[in-house]
Amino acid sequence: MQKEMNMDQIKQDYETFLQGKKSCVLSLVDAEGKPFSSTTPFVRLNGKFYVYISRIAEHFKLMEQSQFVDLICVADEAVTANPFATERARWQCTPTLLGNEGYEEVFALFDEVHNAKMMQLLRTLDFSLFELTPLEGRYVVGFGKAFDIDVTTDALKHVVIDKK
Repeated sequence: MQKEMNMDQIKQDYETFLQGKKSCVLSLVDAEGKPFSSTTPFVRLNGKFYVYISRIAEHFKLMEQSQFVDLICVADEAVTANPFATERARWQCTPTLLGNEGYEEVFALFDEVHNAKMMQLLRTLDFSLFELTPLEGRYVVGFGKAFDIDVTTDALKHVVIDKK
């Protein structure tokens, strides 16, 4: 008999998990089809993710040329009881290069989350803002606890696999 899940609690845990994250892993594919992953700070606003990346960073050019990028947030190993059931959330996104001008609401959030003085310095350098628009996502919080994320409503739907 399957135990009933408290979806309200799971949704609250999902939101708490995301609010506690300041950086993510970006996964891309280069022109030769080789995988490439990198970490970067991010903010989330109105269902979209924003990353601020130096033009000399390897992932800048890949982001600029890619049709898709995966973004994943992973729980700290220090608080993960079982590494096979690590809490994590992943989204497949489309990247859009926004540049360094305008988008003050996004930059204000970066100031709040990542230190206003650091952001002030970075804005004088070669950094540019990318908007990552989620197409699909998945939140995993343990064995048998995977949830598809509805990217328009942020609702979670339990993923059930028939083992027969």
